[in-house]
Amino acid sequence: MSKKENEHGRKLGKKEQRRQQVARKDRHRKMIIIIPVVVLLLGLTAVAVSRAFQPEIEGVTKVIAAPGSQHDDLLQIAFGGLPPMGGKHASRWQNCGIYTEPVLPQHAIHSMEHGAVWISYHPDLPAAQIAALQELVRGEPKLLLSPYPDQSSPIVLSVWDRQLAVEGADDGRIATFISRYRGRTGPEANASCANGIGTPLG
Repeated sequence: MSKKENEHGRKLGKKEQRRQQVARKDRHRKMIIIIPVVVLLLGLTAVAVSRAFQPEIEGVTKVIAAPGSQHDDLLQIAFGGLPPMGGKHASRWQNCGIYTEPVLPQHAIHSMEHGAVWISYHPDLPAAQIAALQELVRGEPKLLLSPYPDQSSPIVLSVWDRQLAVEGADDGRIATFISRYRGRTGPEANASCANGIGTPLG
């Protein structure tokens, strides 16, 4: 059957030919838009399902997530043991980046509320390991590095509701923890980790 004939074999008028041509182009345009959107949605769904069924990283401690926006500017949190994984915190967050002096936990918690990974280390950690951690953090978004006085583990990675303590900077779980949780945990995980307090080195 000719393209210029309808299903009954009659010749189509120029108007009808034009209408069908426009309809075909319209369908084609819609498909160009719809197909990538569907592929993207399927991909995002697959990633979400994969994450939901991923086994927890070995050694990670998990707590019931605390509610966000619990601001208390009179709060003082003592150093020692392991850093907190959320809860009450100061109204201003710590700017993410590298610090060579301790930062106050109440500000770091607010950074974690914004999706940051706080990497803290015992002040006696060997200089080569501190340098390796600094290299890992330098220029990267939503990573906060600082010494933590009297910390009970050499290195600790903390996000809003999870924590991983490791013995050295060469532990492969550090990169895995950052990849999995940076910007994904915390009641305000999409909020900025800049324009708060503190002047990081990098």
